[in-house]
Amino acid sequence: MDFDFAKGVSEPGSSKIVLLVLDGLGGLPRESDGKTELEAANTPNLDQLAAEGICGLQQPAGWAVTPGSGPAHLGLFGYDAQRFVVGRGVLAALGVGFGLDMADVAARGNFCTVDDAGNVTDRRAGRIPTERGAELCALLQEQVSIDGVEVFIQPVKEYRSLLVLRGEELSGEISTTDPQQTGVPPLEPRALDSAAEKTVGYVKEFISQAREILKDHSPANMLLLRGFAMRPDWPTIEDVYGLRCAAIAAYPMYRGVAQLVGMTPLKTEDSFAAEMTTLSEAWNDHDFFYVHWKRTDSAGEDGDFDKKVALIEEVDKEIPRLRELNPDVIIVTGDHSTPSKMKSHSWHPVPTLLWSPLARRDPVTTFGETACISGGLGPRMPATELLPLAVAHAGRFGKFGA
Repeated sequence: MDFDFAKGVSEPGSSKIVLLVLDGLGGLPRESDGKTELEAANTPNLDQLAAEGICGLQQPAGWAVTPGSGPAHLGLFGYDAQRFVVGRGVLAALGVGFGLDMADVAARGNFCTVDDAGNVTDRRAGRIPTERGAELCALLQEQVSIDGVEVFIQPVKEYRSLLVLRGEELSGEISTTDPQQTGVPPLEPRALDSAAEKTVGYVKEFISQAREILKDHSPANMLLLRGFAMRPDWPTIEDVYGLRCAAIAAYPMYRGVAQLVGMTPLKTEDSFAAEMTTLSEAWNDHDFFYVHWKRTDSAGEDGDFDKKVALIEEVDKEIPRLRELNPDVIIVTGDHSTPSKMKSHSWHPVPTLLWSPLARRDPVTTFGETACISGGLGPRMPATELLPLAVAHAGRFGKFGA
């Protein structure tokens, strides 16, 4: 929906909307019984929401497109991911509360493991704990020095880190150094336009110094960089829809993308029960709540079907607490699919349910990929339509025209 049009028909109100995102929710059927992780999970509470609401499959960033987490979330927030483009570095910076200037260049870092030949053997350095990542970031911050630019290195979570360059005439048009596979060396950063040549020089010098500093710190003996970007200036969800928005997410990157569109990040612990407690405590202060659960995606990336099932069931057990708050609209979906079979994000559409007393029910009675194909939202609904649909069901859109 066009933002100017949406702003013109939006009306004030007191209704509450909850967008619950199970990261990487979509899956593929296993051979033993043909069920996906969601279908194999015991989810009586999600099934009840599906039976009382309307279901379908949503496409995060276009048919047949495999999205990253940033564009996938922007789609859920109503922003066309092919038009509103931002690199992961900006999201990481906002997520950890870094004071990112408009002229800064930010990049997401992954501590990784390389062998004696310089080839990547583990892109996530064994998922080192956050405390170890913080120690390595402090080491780099202390020892890295580059003439002509100020360098900031901060921890994000586990193996993830943040690099920010501050100086004059910088550009974020720089290619990734992450090869997205093992057995090969990190990629050389490249300038994607002529204005980025100077910045690429700074990045190469940083990588050279980091390689030397980290070489004896296995498994995190190297660093991969991706998502180079500068902070954009976009309309916020409150500007467009008049919603006071809050984000409940344990992982910094997701707080970052939420802040980019005007949400207030709320502090929470890394368990779904804790996120539900945070939601309850903040219920009277906001109109729209984005609640993010990361661990389903991590299990999918690790290829752990059973763990992903268990994490979905963990969420289902907390759904009664959500319903006790009496929201006017509940949406449950994922930002993208992360099938355990693939150990990666995929292009497959994501199961979605919308519950509201005003929802026109469809025949779907269980929440899963196969059932949702025949739901009233359709088999490949654009993710960008979900938020406007939620606003309509919340009674916050007026009539268009005479």
